[in-house]
Parts: sequence; C-alpha cells; structure tokens
Amino acid sequence: MPTNPKTNRTGSRPTSRRAVARQLPHGLTAQQCREMYHKMVQIRHFEDHAAEAYAQAKVGGFLHLYIGEEAVAVGAIAAAREDDHILGHYRDHGYALARGCDVQACMAELFGRETGICHGRGGSMHLADAKRHFWGGHAIVGSHIPIGAGMAYAMQYLEEPLVVLDFFGDGATGNGIFHEGLNMAALWNLPVVFICENNLYGMGATLAEESPVSDMMIKAEGYTMPAVQCDGMDVLSVYGAVQQAAEHCRSGKGPFFVEALTYRFRGHSMADPELYRDKEEVRRWRELDPIPRFGDFLVQHRISSQQELAQVNEEAEAEMLEAVRFADASPWPDPSTAARGVYANPIDPEAAQEALTLAADPAPAAS
Repeated sequence: MPTNPKTNRTGSRPTSRRAVARQLPHGLTAQQCREMYHKMVQIRHFEDHAAEAYAQAKVGGFLHLYIGEEAVAVGAIAAAREDDHILGHYRDHGYALARGCDVQACMAELFGRETGICHGRGGSMHLADAKRHFWGGHAIVGSHIPIGAGMAYAMQYLEEPLVVLDFFGDGATGNGIFHEGLNMAALWNLPVVFICENNLYGMGATLAEESPVSDMMIKAEGYTMPAVQCDGMDVLSVYGAVQQAAEHCRSGKGPFFVEALTYRFRGHSMADPELYRDKEEVRRWRELDPIPRFGDFLVQHRISSQQELAQVNEEAEAEMLEAVRFADASPWPDPSTAARGVYANPIDPEAAQEALTLAADPAPAAS
C-alpha cells in the first residue's frame, strides 16, 4: 500500500511562486499543476452527481464510478500530447474529462440524450470523442488491449511520432487477449503505453483470488517489456511514470508497461453491495485521497492558496449542477435515427428489401 503522504513531506517552503516553478518535478510548471488539480476535482464532482442521478433513475444500465482513481487518468493524460491516442475501459468518465471532453455532453450521454457526446447511443461505459483522439470506454474486459496495439501499429506504419495510452484494470491481466496484445506489441516494437490500474479488485474478486502474482508489472516483463510501478494515489508519481514511458515509446524503443497502485472508494458499480471488503480498509485508503493530497502539495509549495483550492471546488460544483440541468433539459434521440452510426455507409432499406425479394423469388432458369 502506498505510504501516507503526511509522513512524506518535501523540504522547506520556498519563498515565492517563481522559485517554486524551477523546483517542481518532471519539468512541470505551476500552471500545469493547477490544471491537474482542477481536472481531478472536476472528475470527483462529476462522479458524485452521476451517482445521485443514477439513484434518481436518470441514468440507465450500469454506472462505474472513478472516485479515488482520479490521479491516474489526470496524471497519465497530462503527460501525453494532445494528438496521442487514448483508450479506456468501462470506468471511463475520468479519462473523458481528463482529456478535455465537454462536461455537459458527457453528463447528457449518461442520461441517454441526443446532446450527449455520442448522441445518447453509448451511455456511461462508451464515452468517446474522435476530435480529442479519445477512442472510448470498452465494456468487454480487456477487449481494447489489442485495439491499442493495432492503433500503435498504424502510428508506426504511418511514421507518426504518436503514442497510444491503453488503460485497463488488474482484472484484465488474466484474460488471454491481454497476453495477445502485449505479445504483438513487444514483437512488433509498437509505441503503446499499457497502463494497468491495480485497484486490488476485479469486480468482487480480490487480487489474490484473480492473479498468482501481486505485481502486474511482472506479467509485462515476461514479454521483455520495460515496466515501472507508480503510486496511483499521487498525480505527480503517475505523471512521471507515464512521461518516462511515452518518451521511451516515442523514441522508437517499443512498448512500455506502467502499473499504477490505486483504489476505488466506491463499489465496482452502483449495484455493488461491497460485501467483499471491510469499511476499515476503505477508511485507510481514503486517508490517501489523491485530491487533498495534491492540494496539500500545492499549498505547501505556494502554487495555490487554500482559498484558491476552495474556489476550484465551488466552481466545479456549479459546473456539475449546470451539466445536470443541461442533461435533464436535453431531448431524447429520435427513434428513427436508431441505425445511425451502425455502418460507415448505411444500407438503403429500399434496396435491401428489393434484394431480399429477388433472393426469395429468383427468375426461372433458362431452358
């Protein structure tokens, strides 16, 4: 388990914000740090309101919350370029917001409305935004791991200096498709960063029940792939690990594996009674909450004041209240458009019916 940040303070306070900027880790600026804090707070408030909407039956299907894991998405995506490609699993709201997707469109998507980021057709587990190179959440565990390898192959083939960030949970590493994806990425030297969010549980199965090894990075080393483990409750630790990984991939050295040790504060989904873990365990991990932890860092290094952090929280709450109002007021998709987006070149229904008729009643054969 990661160490308590309260026992791991850094040095004495600097005398000015300008002095701080030169001392920040990984080449970060004070403004970048403030932006990362804002993103984490934004995700937390979004998830809180999504949970409330689900309880009010405004969100259909399942709802998997990212509360507790915000530092992983924010730190990793902040270390990527805007034109790098992002793939995530079904706990995907955090990636969408960390990537800069529109908050109102994301909330409307959860509500199944036409104004949603996928016009109400994806829902909670399938947020995507092609303009931001965010290729969505994927509900089938591990299914997007070889997709990430394929996208990285395309980048290599096109000789574009881009990297793919492929996020998945520890539970996905037991799937055969995980090994197929890593094997091909290593064999073809592909520019993909595999990011495993090890939150200790695969649905309700503990890590010990789902894997013979506790460190997921060991599985990557079996494919001669460089791997590092970082503190997934510390946004700076994640940023540094993914920055190192992305530089490795972009330089043509092949794939890289990052294991982020993290924890979800809520159940697997909103339907989860959480009978497999005790409240004391959750309480201990909540002491490592990545948001106040990073907030303490910002105040200690005089990047932000407590008043400024409080203002970020107030603005995020107001933003989410407006997002919920927007989603509530948005129209439902027109049922006549249900087939839109299924095919790149939609089938003409009249032509299809004519073809079926001809197939059922063929012309008589020539004598």
